[in-house]
Amino acid sequence: MKSEFKRFGLEKLGLMTAVTELVSALGLLVGLKYPLFLTLFSGVLALLMFSGTLVRIKMKDSLWLMFPAIFYLFLNSYLFYISRSCLAY
Repeated sequence: MKSEFKRFGLEKLGLMTAVTELVSALGLLVGLKYPLFLTLFSGVLALLMFSGTLVRIKMKDSLWLMFPAIFYLFLNSYLFYISRSCLAY
């Protein structure tokens, strides 16, 4: 991952991105019990993956290289959407 962040010119954001991903992943697990956390952290991860997709588009990467970011963008967006309805109950 370090080489990718260096290629993007974002090496200073690498650690912050990794910590955000780990904390958000733990937040998703906690969110299985407390829906507010699921909504919050799925939204954070969706925004992170949206940013990752934009960076890959800017770097003119192939669709194959963009696929993981796009997949997790849609997955977390779906979790965010579904978890919002759980908060209404």
